[in-house]
Amino acid sequence: MRGRSITATLALAFGATTLAVFVLVGNFLYRALEREVSSQDDMSIVLAARHARRLAAEIETTAGIREHGDRITSIVLGNPGMSMEVFDPDGQLAIEHNVVSTLGTAMPVGDSSILSAGRSIARVPETARITEASIAGWTNGTGSPIRGIATDAKLRDGEMVSILIARNMSDRYALLDHYRDTLKICGIIGVILTTVLSYLLIRAAMRPVRDIAASASEVTVNRLNTRIAVASVPRELETLVTTLNAMLERMDHGFKQMSRFTADLAHDMRTPLSNMRGATEVALARPRSADEYEALLASNLEECERLSRMIENVLFLARAEHPQFVKHMRVFDAVQELTHIGEYFEGVAEDADVRIRVTGSAMLTADLELFRRAVSNLLANALRYTPCGKEVVLDAHQIDDRVRVTVSNEGEPIAPEHLERIFDRFYRVDPSRSSSPSSRSQQGSPGSTGLGLAIVRTIMELHGGTVHADSDASGTRFVLVFP
Repeated sequence: MRGRSITATLALAFGATTLAVFVLVGNFLYRALEREVSSQDDMSIVLAARHARRLAAEIETTAGIREHGDRITSIVLGNPGMSMEVFDPDGQLAIEHNVVSTLGTAMPVGDSSILSAGRSIARVPETARITEASIAGWTNGTGSPIRGIATDAKLRDGEMVSILIARNMSDRYALLDHYRDTLKICGIIGVILTTVLSYLLIRAAMRPVRDIAASASEVTVNRLNTRIAVASVPRELETLVTTLNAMLERMDHGFKQMSRFTADLAHDMRTPLSNMRGATEVALARPRSADEYEALLASNLEECERLSRMIENVLFLARAEHPQFVKHMRVFDAVQELTHIGEYFEGVAEDADVRIRVTGSAMLTADLELFRRAVSNLLANALRYTPCGKEVVLDAHQIDDRVRVTVSNEGEPIAPEHLERIFDRFYRVDPSRSSSPSSRSQQGSPGSTGLGLAIVRTIMELHGGTVHADSDASGTRFVLVFP
């Protein structure tokens, strides 16, 4: 199942966001226009009602209302949507303007209201102030929405007349409906344009990602040295490209290391096999005595043991690199264990005329078997290269929250260029010396396979510690630091 497209997802997200913004802004603009239009119309109705009341107060009698009808209705002449009706004290219609198109039939009811299109509208008393709150809304006989004010006005002779000023809101509602439809059309067009443009822009912005993918697709086993140019990518992708390049660097290093390891392993396994084959071919070239055959078998056994040690070390390194490798941690006396290891190598040391000395005091938390293996590898290596009459020192000390174990020996120093690679697999400072039959080597010593120091480093990495070596004219020191 394929994942969703980032470009399409972002484009749809932008489109949805734009839609939400258009809805909110459009609704706000519509409501604002609606309030503004309603406010202006209501104010014009209020002003017209106030003006009509003042004009009525200047007229002497009801008859004067009819005589001055044009003067009174002039208040609403400028607005075709407005209407006016004036009723005399008997409830009879005195004057009117635009009534048929706007109000329909209206008539006073009692002393406090006017009935228009079946709706009773309260009249504002002559002594009360006319405000926007005095406006009422209703529907006329044709279904048109109406807003208006009914008020009483006092003539100069003291008689009361009723005035109804109203406005047909149909044109206003039509204007608002048109404005709303325009907002909808603009919103739909805006959302479509935003979505399409967002898709195109995001697709263009994703081009560097496609370029990175194209560069990464060029990486093969034979081209692990390929790198992605950081300078050509946007700043936001620099971290990704740097991480990919670092991963390629690790892969390149790992493959090179594996290639060297495979080549070295094949070479080191070929040597004992060639020795056994050569010795066997020589022995079979002519009849031999029983002693000669026994010597041949002993030599072959020694080569088989060498192969066995090499395979065992390779398997250990493979297991140690597995994330589920289990360590059995325990607390023990480091100096006491160094003493036991020194006693185990005492026979080899005596044959080489080398002394083993143990010093220090420290308690250590580690895997005991791995600790013994690491120190044994270092001690076997030290005995191999310590001159006759000299000594190898095993030391353990507590330094803050760490334990420092040192294996030091006198002898020729190791060149600085070798110290950097001395813990690599199958790396030997002096290959001819290491493989020479005259080299002092404890039987079964892992160091003779070229994997001893690599195993030491792996063991320290398993413990979260470090190992390093330094060498000068006074001798060579291998230092294990346990957390």
